[in-house]
Amino acid sequence: MTTPAPSFSLDRCTAVVTGANTGLGQAIAVALATAGADIAAVGRTPPDDTARSVAALGRRFAFVEADLNHPGGAGAIVAAVLRTFDTVDILVNNAGIIRRNDALRFDERDWDDVLNVNLKSVFFLSQAVARHVIDGGRRGKIINIASMLSFQGGVRVASYTASKSGVAGLTKLLANEWAPHGINVNAIAPGYFITDNTAALRADEKRNAEILGRIPAGRWGEPSDLAGAAVFLASPAADYVHGVILPVDGGWQAR
Repeated sequence: MTTPAPSFSLDRCTAVVTGANTGLGQAIAVALATAGADIAAVGRTPPDDTARSVAALGRRFAFVEADLNHPGGAGAIVAAVLRTFDTVDILVNNAGIIRRNDALRFDERDWDDVLNVNLKSVFFLSQAVARHVIDGGRRGKIINIASMLSFQGGVRVASYTASKSGVAGLTKLLANEWAPHGINVNAIAPGYFITDNTAALRADEKRNAEILGRIPAGRWGEPSDLAGAAVFLASPAADYVHGVILPVDGGWQAR
């Protein structure tokens, strides 16, 4: 008996990626395009560099302008994507923001802004995409971007920790509800990566040394390090993977 090779091809798929301008979102969008997917990028400003990279791979690209701090328009986002593409097959909830302050001084606006972008928009955009997939009788893949702070508490990032802990729980709940409908919901938990959100940590000589001292790989992650995990979870090779939170962390949690 011959076992068929797993398929990592995303040909004829459309992937919606939030926050695809730079960093992790850009790397994920380009990786999915490399595997064959067309890309719809959602955010506040056109991701011109990402668009050029996707076009260079021979894939189609569309930009949908949306402010995820006001996530009431999730249905409109999906409708806008469908004006360019026939369907939505993959959703990557990557967009995220962070606010830093002592818990005793943390204010309500910084709490609400982070929870709106990092958690509320994840749920309602996932809901809108799932409705589209189920109504069309198709399969779908949803990939959320969690964090090391989905597992740990951190310091001075109360709303970020709450949001990423929420993403982990929400990923499992949606996997439970939507697996019977042919939708795989999983998450990637990046470790310490070189992004705009970690600029303050990398600039702090003491914290930078502490972080590197715990990472077995001995370096900060590069956005391209997420490519394999993203393509795997988006592809038919992961059809029996549900509710997983996959760390891509250079061994941080194993230390």
